[in-house]
Amino acid sequence: MLRLDGTRPLSAALVEELNGLCDHVEDHRDPGPVTLHVTGAPPDGWAKDLTVGLVSKWERAVRRFERLGRLTVVVASGDCAGAALDLLLAADVRIVAPDTRLRLPWVGGGAWPGMTVHRLTQQAGSAGIRRAVLLGAPIEADRALALALVDAVSDDPESAVARLTEAAGALDGVELAIRRQLVFEAGSTTFEDALGAHLAAADRTLRREAVS
Repeated sequence: MLRLDGTRPLSAALVEELNGLCDHVEDHRDPGPVTLHVTGAPPDGWAKDLTVGLVSKWERAVRRFERLGRLTVVVASGDCAGAALDLLLAADVRIVAPDTRLRLPWVGGGAWPGMTVHRLTQQAGSAGIRRAVLLGAPIEADRALALALVDAVSDDPESAVARLTEAAGALDGVELAIRRQLVFEAGSTTFEDALGAHLAAADRTLRREAVS
C-alpha cells in the first residue's frame, strides 16, 4: 500500500517511490490487490524545473504500474491532479470519495499534455473529456462515474476496498495480466489481428483447467 500526495511536484524521488512499489510487487507474489491512496493537485509553478527526461521516466514507471501482475486499486479523494491522476487512471479499479475532482494541472498556458490526456481519451472518448483537456474544467465524481473513469463513488471507500480485497484473493496474477493486455489491445487491433492472441489465451486456460 502506498499513499501519494498529489501536491508533490514530479521528481526523481517520486519516480523512485513508484518503481520501488513495482519492485516489491514483482518480488513478492502475495495474493490480493495492490492499493494506493491518492489525493492532491500540484501547486502553481510545479513544472518550473521539470525536464522531458524526468517526465519520460515517470511515464514509464506509471506504465509499469499499469501492467503489474496483480490487481491494482486506487482510492482517491479531494482534488486529484498530476501524479495522483496519472495513477488513478492507470489502475484496474478506481474508487473515489464524493468530493473527488479529476483535474489536469495548468502549465504554460494550457492543460499538462502528458499521457493522462491519452488515457482520458482512450477511456472516456474525446467528447467526454474535451472541456477538461482544452479548458482545464474539473471532472466531478458523479461525472467521472458516468464516463466510466471511476468504478465507484463511496462515502466509505475503505469498506469497498476491503470487500474487493476479499474477492480478489484467489486471482492469479499472470492470468489477470494476460486478460488486461487483451483489453488494452482490443481498441487498436482488428478482429483478425487479435484472434491469435485470444486463441493463445484460451488454449492456456484450457490447459490449466485440464490439470486442475
